[in-house]
Amino acid sequence: MPDETHLEAEWKPKYNPWAIALTVTLATFMEVLDTSIANVALPHIAGSLGASQEEATWVLTSYLVSSAVVLPISGWLSNRFGRKRFYMTCVAIFTVCSLLCGLAPTLPILIIARILQGAGGGGLAPSEQAILADTFSVEKRGQAFALYGTAVVIAPAIGPTLGGYITDNFNWHWIFFINLPIGLLSLWLSNRMVEDPPKAKALTHIKAPVDFTGLALVAGGVGCLEFFLDKGQEKDWFGDPMICTVAAIAVFLLTFFVIWEWRHPDPIVDLKLLKNRNFGTAVFLQLILGMVLFGSTVLIPQYLQALLGYTAERAGMVLSPAGFVMMFGMALAGRSLSWRIDPRLTVCLGYMATAIGLYNLTRLSLDTSFGTATLWRMLQVIGLPFIFIPISTLNYVGVPRSKSNQISSLSNFARNLGGSAGTALLTTFLARTAQTHQNQLSANAVPGTVPYMQYMNSVAAALRHGGMSAAQSAQLAVGYGYQQMLRQASMLSYQNAFFMLAVSVFCLCPLPFLMRLPAKAEKPSPEEVMAH
Repeated sequence: MPDETHLEAEWKPKYNPWAIALTVTLATFMEVLDTSIANVALPHIAGSLGASQEEATWVLTSYLVSSAVVLPISGWLSNRFGRKRFYMTCVAIFTVCSLLCGLAPTLPILIIARILQGAGGGGLAPSEQAILADTFSVEKRGQAFALYGTAVVIAPAIGPTLGGYITDNFNWHWIFFINLPIGLLSLWLSNRMVEDPPKAKALTHIKAPVDFTGLALVAGGVGCLEFFLDKGQEKDWFGDPMICTVAAIAVFLLTFFVIWEWRHPDPIVDLKLLKNRNFGTAVFLQLILGMVLFGSTVLIPQYLQALLGYTAERAGMVLSPAGFVMMFGMALAGRSLSWRIDPRLTVCLGYMATAIGLYNLTRLSLDTSFGTATLWRMLQVIGLPFIFIPISTLNYVGVPRSKSNQISSLSNFARNLGGSAGTALLTTFLARTAQTHQNQLSANAVPGTVPYMQYMNSVAAALRHGGMSAAQSAQLAVGYGYQQMLRQASMLSYQNAFFMLAVSVFCLCPLPFLMRLPAKAEKPSPEEVMAH
């Protein structure tokens, strides 16, 4: 055991760690970019394949469910088959299925290809973070995760703009075809540069019996949960029998899964890692980070397109500059970990900055200019890199290197689950509060009152000035007034949503101080590596 421990502590990759980081980041960029582009192209896909908008949403749902099922078990799969082999298999599956998606002649074939593509995409992020954690020393992990985080935030920022350009100037098939050269390059570089550390290689030789019960429970439970979150608002949540059934199945399977895995000697998902104070806290913070990051990224384009009339491409142009702000912030946050600044304080300040940025978005209105919306989005994301990087680094404190695969798969699962839950909850919140505001506004729009008559007369006069008759202008004035009331109600609901997000994030500020700092020596001794 001492020899094995010493070998693990002294192991270093053959190639430059930064070349390895760039290699694994390439696949991340491809996967995240594809997801955001597909969102924009959905109406074009529906029209091209003769499907309704509701049917076309299965293009997104099928990918999310498949990806969510693979995420929590990717750590076990990496240990079982070898991390490099599993990672390259995921890249290959994603790339080949991207080709199949682009060639799909019908919606059912496209959905099947997306399910397979999601299985490949779900295993990428956990494998990549585990590779980075093992490739870099403790003091340089922050900078490595900064590079990785840059791809995670840049891709969704430019995705809507690029997706809008491709679908408007070419066709939707090319949003999948552009993955082919990136995937092939990623495979070639990964085969040359990525390698498994000794401990990871040793784990592949331990062929414990496969926990088929745990595998079935996590696949069924997470799949049902993801379906529930994605389709809940569309089906009126518990007002729909199918949603009630799926929710009940998800609760039963996941509860049984937790009990089963906790007692299993070789679990698919090592839930006992959550007893580690750092990791347990980090998973919760990653969950909320996913809600904020994904939620705000969904809210702002919706607001711009639904209320201000922006195209998908122009809405993407509002988000793109914020991606470059985060890129700069990632580099700065990565370096801050080497400045002897308490990373817990960095996370706390990051949450404060994010809460202030979200609260500032409550000032958005129906008259907000393009420049103002762009600037406020940039201010809103300033604090996010100072949350993502330290949390990703503190994740691994007190956890042996042999558990890196499990750590990265659970933390990524928490963030993605937070994104799904946040999007579902915010969509529901918008719909319900918009209805409440509509009722309140309509109660004040009483026909016959002086303000009501003044408004209708002014609108009717403007319409008559445009050449309409008195009867037509009076009728259209009522319809125009109703549409304006709906827009005002929707705008108020967006303001409420940003306020709710701001308060939620602000309440998280003290939580980072529950986590323990790394050892002062920064580089753990062999004894410390195997302490757990």
